[in-house]
Amino acid sequence: MSDKLEEIFKLQNDLNTRIGVSLDGLDDNAKIEWSLNYIRAMQQELAELTDSVPWKWWAKYQTLDLQNAKVEVIDLFHFLVSLAQVFDMTAEDVYNAYLEKNKINHQRQDSGYKTKDHDDSRHI
Repeated sequence: MSDKLEEIFKLQNDLNTRIGVSLDGLDDNAKIEWSLNYIRAMQQELAELTDSVPWKWWAKYQTLDLQNAKVEVIDLFHFLVSLAQVFDMTAEDVYNAYLEKNKINHQRQDSGYKTKDHDDSRHI
């Protein structure tokens, strides 16, 4: 699985390079600029995903557009990978951080998640 994620990161880097975006060696100001660019893009993709799902409880004409919903999820993933790259994360970094955070989420559920421990994820 890690190889597939590494391929996705490479493909995203290739696409970014093709459209004139280099995320290597960004200073803090550029990281802020590009993170906000990608956050805004993901917000738009979330809105488009929302429109693929019948969210208007008062409207009876809506139907699920499953195919478009899948496309919007992938659009989100493109921007999410770019955002990870802005923060100097590799595919391996994302994979390892996901494993650690998933373990913490299970520990939270096991303990009843009655309080928020702001430090339980700081090591990731």
